[in-house]
Amino acid sequence: MNVVVLTLVESDCSNSGPRTQTLHLIDELKRLGADVRTAEASKPQEIDPVVEEPDTRIVLAADTDEQVNAVVARMVRRLAPAPSERSDHLPEGRTIPDLPPLAVLPLGTAPGLVERFGLPTDPADVARAAVSGTVLRTDVLRHDGGGVCLDGVRLGGGDRPWRGVVNLDDIVLTDGTEQILACVVANADGYAEADGMVFAEPDPADGRIDVAVAIPVLVGRLRRRVRIEVRRARGRAVAVHPNDGVTFISDGLVDELGRKRTWWVEPGAAGWMR
Repeated sequence: MNVVVLTLVESDCSNSGPRTQTLHLIDELKRLGADVRTAEASKPQEIDPVVEEPDTRIVLAADTDEQVNAVVARMVRRLAPAPSERSDHLPEGRTIPDLPPLAVLPLGTAPGLVERFGLPTDPADVARAAVSGTVLRTDVLRHDGGGVCLDGVRLGGGDRPWRGVVNLDDIVLTDGTEQILACVVANADGYAEADGMVFAEPDPADGRIDVAVAIPVLVGRLRRRVRIEVRRARGRAVAVHPNDGVTFISDGLVDELGRKRTWWVEPGAAGWMR
């Protein structure tokens, strides 16, 4: 079996340097009979030759969820057919084929996805999973900005309310006239809870997106007070259109959303070796 151990490095760093976990992983892979080589990528395009290589198992040595996202995003970008070339043999409800299964070796602070998907963390266990493990299939969220999401998205939060339209399939969760404290688009449960409040209880393999919005509502006649109303729904596609810009975090990446964005689910598209 051919195995590539892939490490993502900062663009201004000429060499990430060996890490004990990676060396242990390589030794164990060789002991198990794998033909092992290593690869480094400092730019998204440098991931492409690895994900496009046929009959090769990938082990990603990752520090963060953002790095895991980067590899899966390149898989989708390089392996997804153009809309005009989609085969009738794609799985139902999907625009992409099954992505190659990925093994993940946690480095430093383990990526949260490793824990949430129940993947092995010890180098020897990761090596065995890569060579002879089973494949766990989970959903992938794609969005019309060209990226993917594996865990989830939280828009807003803290003490800065925002306004916007949130639609899940045919359900309007908020129409843009109300303040929103936070909006959660969840595949796994990385952003399903905030400030002690449970927004969603997602299953990353159920073929659905869990969406929740937290709205402050005034209640009471004589003594007015604010109650937080959480509106929840589950479906296939969600569109969020902020009236103005709103900060969001997705798979560890913090950014600003200033226009409408739609996420949709690709059921069972991602594969994880365990």
